[in-house]
Amino acid sequence: MRAEDVGFVVALCRRRAGLCVPKEKSYLMETRLAAVARAEGVDSVSALLDLVRQKRDDRLMWTVVEAMASPETSFFRDREVFEAIETRLYPLLARARPEAPVRIWSAAASSGQEIYSLAMIFDRLQRGRRKHLVDLAASDISRASLQRGQWGLYGQSEVQRGLPIRLLVKHFERQGEGWRLSPLIRGMVRWRRINLVAPFSQVGMFDIILCRNLIGEMDASLARRVLENLSLSLAPDGFLVLGVKDDPAVGGELLRPTGARGISKLGAPRALATAA
Repeated sequence: MRAEDVGFVVALCRRRAGLCVPKEKSYLMETRLAAVARAEGVDSVSALLDLVRQKRDDRLMWTVVEAMASPETSFFRDREVFEAIETRLYPLLARARPEAPVRIWSAAASSGQEIYSLAMIFDRLQRGRRKHLVDLAASDISRASLQRGQWGLYGQSEVQRGLPIRLLVKHFERQGEGWRLSPLIRGMVRWRRINLVAPFSQVGMFDIILCRNLIGEMDASLARRVLENLSLSLAPDGFLVLGVKDDPAVGGELLRPTGARGISKLGAPRALATAA
């Protein structure tokens, strides 16, 4: 890639989504954007980026940014997080709101393995009960990831990463070369495209928000903005779940680590997020 192409991609990803794409990883840009170039009918990555600069087309710009967003995810990734939600966070929150479901949002859901892992847990827990225990929502910036998540079709290597065989047999059916998640589990989740860097509204309040392995890839100031945005949708007694490599210190006084791995609560000055 040309130096000006690398600089353009780095700046575009930061401006649009707050993503820190290292300049030295031009090989990664070349690999991911080559597929975009083919899909757009151009013969090289440089030609693709020339087209983006010339047309200033919003769809095309987002296609480039979404290609550079990390899609890394798996079922039950960091299993202790799911155990903590099932055995500690959910019971605590459910006792505090006995007449309402606990609302959980996977805010950087990628292709859905995280939120569907939770859906499978709560499908088991709510069997035989008259009311739903949870309200599950998922969002991502990538249209392609959202489409994959809503479709619920995963390759063999994806279902082999973290998914117990008993859950594969119970909740999936063979479809071509892949595995399709059951309509029951897919129907438990509401999907929406959200850019966490931009102000967002009307998502409602959530009791648990998972935003794992995102802010560690972002510019520190924009990571702070994401945490501030999320704080406005987190219940005062709710929990924010970050990834193992995400530093809660980025949130400053906004977050209070709980001592459990990756799990924080909002700090006292909630107005800070409103005023920032």
